[in-house]
Amino acid sequence: MEYKKLADKIFKQGKDRFEDMEVYVEKTKTIEIAIFNGEIDKYNISDTEGLSLRGIHDDKMGYSYTEKVDESSIDMLIEEAYENGKHIDALEKEIIFSGSDEYKELDNFSKELKETSLEDKIEFTKALEKEALELDPRIIAVSYCMYDEIENGKYLINTKGLNLEDRGNLAYAFIMVVAKEGEDTKTGSSYIISKDFSEFDYKKLAREAVEEALSLLGAKPIKSQEYPVVFRNDIFADLLGAFQSIFYAESVQKGLSLLKDKIDEPIATKKFTLIDDPFVEGGFNSSPFDGEGTATYCKKIIDEGVLKTYLYNWKTARKDGVKSTGNGYRDSYKSSITTSTTNLYVKEGDKSLEEIFHTMDSGVYITDLQGLHSGLNPVSGDYSLSAHGYEIENGKIKRPINQITIAGNFFETLMDIEEIGKDLRFSMNGVASPSIKVKKLAISGE
Repeated sequence: MEYKKLADKIFKQGKDRFEDMEVYVEKTKTIEIAIFNGEIDKYNISDTEGLSLRGIHDDKMGYSYTEKVDESSIDMLIEEAYENGKHIDALEKEIIFSGSDEYKELDNFSKELKETSLEDKIEFTKALEKEALELDPRIIAVSYCMYDEIENGKYLINTKGLNLEDRGNLAYAFIMVVAKEGEDTKTGSSYIISKDFSEFDYKKLAREAVEEALSLLGAKPIKSQEYPVVFRNDIFADLLGAFQSIFYAESVQKGLSLLKDKIDEPIATKKFTLIDDPFVEGGFNSSPFDGEGTATYCKKIIDEGVLKTYLYNWKTARKDGVKSTGNGYRDSYKSSITTSTTNLYVKEGDKSLEEIFHTMDSGVYITDLQGLHSGLNPVSGDYSLSAHGYEIENGKIKRPINQITIAGNFFETLMDIEEIGKDLRFSMNGVASPSIKVKKLAISGE
């Protein structure tokens, strides 16, 4: 059954229970391929479909959902949403959004990716592992070698006349290798995220992972003190992603962000601009509308160091007397509305990574952080994280370093940024950054 027809039947049957209703449908297909020792270790194709209903009665929002997307679920959806709504105690009212004036057209779906044969995707993954193992005799194993693809369709229909649809797909590949020399073992990894399968170059990916692993052999700690630090592009993106909730209006309103009353004030170095852009080609979260049906748009959260906006859904926007920024978010059809970024990224600077190194007499280049979920506090901004990377001396990489801990404060780090590279890259968390040089960070080593 067409989703619009099903939604109309739900609305007709639920009109005595709710003043306004909304149906949200999500249809997802995933492909997972993993290779181990030349054989398929994991091969999974899954199709999921789910529908959620939101309904307002007496200014209270009720939720319900089902995986059975047909007429047999209508009675249950209406009854559960109605009963759930009766027990809501939230002071802030939620709304069913009537729609934006205009929605930007966005082609988020790659037909070529979908039509590329599964055989080609399997062969690519096998070739990736084989290439990595053959590049150097010190590569003794491939820990992970995988290709994943996701195809997602979302449909939002409500009683206020809104009828929106968006489809997208994306693929990524990841490899991790183990290098051994004597008693020393190190790992290296590489990945690609794209909806263009022609960009999946197994030789390039294998070489990047192998070169990283080999370059880390012989790593030792560095002397404990403060150093200038360069974060590799994807690593700063990981750090930024771990702190992104500080920009959510909900966090500010609940006292969980130090950015309260900081709009139009400098919170970062003037070189730093942070953008939330739902129209990035090939972005993780590109979409013309958010989880509430609000038109998305490109916005500068931080513009040349100055905080310009918080990120709002309609619930938090009404509380502050402003409009939603199009950042209402559903983790899935089972989820309530929260807040999230779309494609969050740091605006590129004008220096290559090598040129940034040349600004350092001595320092540290960080290429891995661990403990991002436990070693930081998004409220205070403090972080203390295990890391490894390389010592920089006279503008060049001197040697690999490991068993170090970096400690700092995210808000101070934003103020201490001295250089921003021109090598923007999306991390696996959907956040992107160029390489970033920070004036100093405390590093504990030997």
